[in-house]
Amino acid sequence: MRSDKVLDATGLSCPMPVVRAKKAIDTLSTGQILEVHASDKGAVKDIPSWAKSSGHELIEQKEENGCYKFWIKKG
Repeated sequence: MRSDKVLDATGLSCPMPVVRAKKAIDTLSTGQILEVHASDKGAVKDIPSWAKSSGHELIEQKEENGCYKFWIKKG
């Protein structure tokens, strides 16, 4: 999937993947896509919840070899 920015938050514990995602998405324009990679299992719930409560759209979410990947469209 196409993304405008990739954030590598692997190795970070909760809540840092969300904190970094917020900072990264703030640099994007409305409609652009942020791709987030995280290894913390808490991100599976935290990233989608944060995206929804912040007015962004979670386009896709998947897990590959212990790495959780999220594509978030800035709202």
